Amino acid sequence: MTELERRVTLAPAWDKRDPDPLKNYGIHTVELRMLVLGPKGATQFLLYTGWHWLDSPNVRDLYPIPADLGYHSPTPQYEGQPDMDCDLMPEGHCYYDGSALNARRVYERLLREGSDGVWAELEDYYRELFEEATADV
Repeated sequence: MTELERRVTLAPAWDKRDPDPLKNYGIHTVELRMLVLGPKGATQFLLYTGWHWLDSPNVRDLYPIPADLGYHSPTPQYEGQPDMDCDLMPEGHCYYDGSALNARRVYERLLREGSDGVWAELEDYYRELFEEATADV
């Protein structure tokens, strides 16, 4: 069985509002990212927490949004998959794909089981993507 690393990151909230519509990027909440990394790639769960630092009547309470269940692979997983800059792979780029719809089931497991449920989902997803697929070849 492959040794997998677990990693959690929290990206800060931001306020990039501007009166100039061409420079107005809005606001964003803290992002929680849970990663499982192994020698063949990484899987991730991304949650927009709803936490923001703005104290403004124009900003209403925000709720958590399960934003992504995805993977980062050093090799393409389907024909024509574009690569992107990626700080998770030693080469500095990866082939990424993800789904907000699939993130919902991980979020529901987070609510029921806490981080243990998320780690189990991400580790199963890693094995499904990177270990079972190569075992079939």
